Amino acid sequence: MSGELLKKYMGRGGENGVDGAAGTDGSEDFVVFGWLRGARERAVSLELRRRTGNILAIGYGWIERLEFNPSEGIILHCGKQTIKVKGRNLNGDMRPQVRLFEGICRHRVPFIAEADQAAILQAGKNAIIVESIEW
Repeated sequence: MSGELLKKYMGRGGENGVDGAAGTDGSEDFVVFGWLRGARERAVSLELRRRTGNILAIGYGWIERLEFNPSEGIILHCGKQTIKVKGRNLNGDMRPQVRLFEGICRHRVPFIAEADQAAILQAGKNAIIVESIEW
């Protein structure tokens, strides 16, 4: 078990240190976000997972507007609520044609998760890291 957890946070190879672990539901888990692999697959909602265990799920239909600002992160406008996803390389390539912001725009991302402190400290400079999610 501890070896699997270590691999999850230390990476499994690939350009950014992580190859997505294939799920049985047709998704890939890149630790800080999930990706639906099928060309026609679309997520119904976006789960926002804090490292404290708190989870907020927003229906993609409620997201009115998305912004990406490299200095601010990803900003989701959902009615009167604003959600900020802060981190590093949030629109960087996880692998060819897999980018977090673009995936949210196309409803391909079923979840975003904050990285724990150890993962943040050990991540390479090109790694995609979600440091905080504010709602």
